[in-house]
Amino acid sequence: MIDSLPEKEPNVGIDKNPNDAENSTQPDTSISKNTKINKTKEELPEDIRTYDRFSKIDRASYNRVNKFLRDRTYITAREWAIARLCSDFRTTTGIEMTKIGENLPNLVPFMTRTYSPQAVNQARHAFEGKVRKSGATFLYGAMSGFITADELDDLMYEVTEVAKFLLEVENTDISLNQELDSEGRISNIMRDVRRSSIGFRHDSNTCPECGQILTQESIE
Repeated sequence: MIDSLPEKEPNVGIDKNPNDAENSTQPDTSISKNTKINKTKEELPEDIRTYDRFSKIDRASYNRVNKFLRDRTYITAREWAIARLCSDFRTTTGIEMTKIGENLPNLVPFMTRTYSPQAVNQARHAFEGKVRKSGATFLYGAMSGFITADELDDLMYEVTEVAKFLLEVENTDISLNQELDSEGRISNIMRDVRRSSIGFRHDSNTCPECGQILTQESIE
């Protein structure tokens, strides 16, 4: 669980990983020149003042949140927070990156510095890139035959629990029926993906694992 053990607030460069898009040799633009928060809560825009996505972890440090995510996902704490904000502060004309960056400490409890619009976009881009890469890795594992059907079920349960926990931290209400329905749909889809992949990985019309005849109906 993400708790609130006292830890130092890190510099923006804490997310050091050679594969992170933000860790380039270019000058660090992650902190805007204005790092002071001068506005009182009453002076903030209403949508900033009432935003409560991360209120459940309002006492957690950046380091603690970052470690929790690093142990279970490819994303960092700032990538998670900013990706969530970019989704919530999207208008018909685009994402309000300047607004997000200037109000970051007011929107996310574990972020204490303001960001430039470029840094916000950089973190969002890094998040999207990691989603694509992890998705391709997961799908390849499911289609390649390296993972058995039972192992795939166990894996789907584990990753679904992590995703569900993050959604709950974001104050997203998920009913038991919704949870069971989504888990069932995802499981069925992944089984279909795996079953279909057997059809084009093997010339034989028999599944090498279960002996089932791979008719067109069984692999679609």
